[in-house]
Amino acid sequence: MTTTATLSARSLRMSLRSPDALITALMLPIMLMLIFVYFFGGAIDTGDGSAYVTYVVPGAMLLCAGFGAASTAVTVCHDMTDGVVDRLRSLDVGGVPFLAAHVTASVLRNLVSTSLVLLVALAIGFRPEAGPTGLLASAGLLLAYITSISWLAAALGLLARTPEAAGGFTFLMMFLPYPSSAFVPISTMPSWLHGFAEHQPLTPLIESLRALLMSRPAGDAPWTALAWCAAITAVSVALTSVFFRRRTR
Repeated sequence: MTTTATLSARSLRMSLRSPDALITALMLPIMLMLIFVYFFGGAIDTGDGSAYVTYVVPGAMLLCAGFGAASTAVTVCHDMTDGVVDRLRSLDVGGVPFLAAHVTASVLRNLVSTSLVLLVALAIGFRPEAGPTGLLASAGLLLAYITSISWLAAALGLLARTPEAAGGFTFLMMFLPYPSSAFVPISTMPSWLHGFAEHQPLTPLIESLRALLMSRPAGDAPWTALAWCAAITAVSVALTSVFFRRRTR
């Protein structure tokens, strides 16, 4: 745990040394949220009578988490190709603390960035109606998602051979919020897209956050979202173990 904490601090310091990437990861989701709210929000009927800013905030937070996780894949791949892992192994530091440190740093970065998105949303009119229980449940779901995609990003970083390729692999995480209920109701999409949009991992998570934050019935969506997060985490952790062994033979 001490090694993981030390390496996590190193990963956070590396983020601060790349202010351009940090600012992009923080500001781009906010800019996209503002564009959707002020440019397109007046033309979109959410179907539930709520203001569009209320509808779009959960998707914006998940989009922010996806951008943050993309940088994790790049930093993992950079460490693998730059000889950092070889130096760590000479100090008897194995793959578990190395990868756990990157994931921990990713979770911390993403918590800060999603909090910033939420603060901006509050400034432009978002007013959650949830009580303490709903807020804690929402935070728990968001943390579960951030953890799962951070492990997935670490696996993709090990799979990629160059940092540029790692950034390309993480495109899917940044794209998934769009064919979901994040920005527009699924009913407005083409019929051939409904099946994917309704059953992909982010839709139940977005619907859960939207319901919990606004004190509405969530049904079984939170449990479906947690099941997706658990499955992604389990598969990603298994893949990181396999990929790390192959890369360090």
